[in-house]
Amino acid sequence: MDKIWIIATLLFLIITFVFWRLSNRYYKKEYGKKMWKLWVTKTFYWQGVILISGGITIATLFALKFGNVLTF
Repeated sequence: MDKIWIIATLLFLIITFVFWRLSNRYYKKEYGKKMWKLWVTKTFYWQGVILISGGITIATLFALKFGNVLTF
């Protein structure tokens, strides 16, 4: 059971990093420098990053389960 938590955490961190790298420039440009400096804008951005990364992580874990790569 401990292995699945380690795999899930590492997978979540990797997906979050990749998603952040891909979307950070776009949203900074979309909001502009003035709006991006506000904590509310950054909070909503990071909420979205974490929710999307969590969803992708869960979907990946279940895909690995159904592919008989992981068992949990």
